[in-house]
Amino acid sequence: MHHLNYHHLYYFFLVAREGSIAKAASLLHVTPQTVSGQLSTFENQLGYCLFDRVNKRLHLNTKGKVVFQHASEIFNKGNQLAEILNSHEDVSSKEFVIGITNGIPKVLFYDFVHHTMREHANVKYIIKEDSFDGLLKELAINAIDFIVADRGIAPGTQINASSFFLGESAMSFFAKHPLHPHQHFPQCLNEMPLLMQGHTSGIRHALTSWLETEQLYPKIVAEFDDTALLKLFGSEDFGVFCAPSAIAEHVEAQYDVHCIGNAPSLNERYYAITGKSRADYTISKAIVEKARQILNV
Repeated sequence: MHHLNYHHLYYFFLVAREGSIAKAASLLHVTPQTVSGQLSTFENQLGYCLFDRVNKRLHLNTKGKVVFQHASEIFNKGNQLAEILNSHEDVSSKEFVIGITNGIPKVLFYDFVHHTMREHANVKYIIKEDSFDGLLKELAINAIDFIVADRGIAPGTQINASSFFLGESAMSFFAKHPLHPHQHFPQCLNEMPLLMQGHTSGIRHALTSWLETEQLYPKIVAEFDDTALLKLFGSEDFGVFCAPSAIAEHVEAQYDVHCIGNAPSLNERYYAITGKSRADYTISKAIVEKARQILNV
């Protein structure tokens, strides 16, 4: 095979990222025919087709996804280098991108990372929040260095990454008003309005199973992907909600609610996910160690 032509690679990268030749051509200020020709030349040089062409639309095939993953890393690194060289900061400065899934309590995430951020103050930190699947896609193209999630990578997942178990926390239930003397937990949850985590949350399935096992049938009045929004509605007396016992004091103080009971057999688990190709594990290791210390692992 000939040496890789980075000009052709960049044309391919833009077509794959934008999803069409026309959009890539617009960004490059050239005609679609020029982009199409460069893409064909690139595929011929590689000896592989990188797209499946279905109904005049381009879809990355298996080879194309591999090339796009590496191209994304190459051009991302190039952009970072340009930013460093064009800035007046120390050229040794760098970025560290951390992803957080929607269901992770923000205060717990803060506890996990803020010590490390202070210790490595020469690094620029970029925090992204998204769904679990969305963050994994970012990790796959090396756009994220580290993910804090409420689940690990499922066996057989085709992604070059590692999961680290950070620990777990039992769950507590909170309400705007304390229980009356004649009410007892968890039986009081029967017919009580409940604010439920959304289907993207790692605790959702465990919570549903726990309610069934305990033969409890609350009235689910709303579901939330964002746990901060869930707590806000709970603070306004829309219903009872559960949150990790590890942050119970914070929840009570921040949202002016009362803990009405604990569920030791209902646990939320936390994981760190890193790309195996990342060269610098210093920051990742420090965050993992601090999180495990907080969760008593």
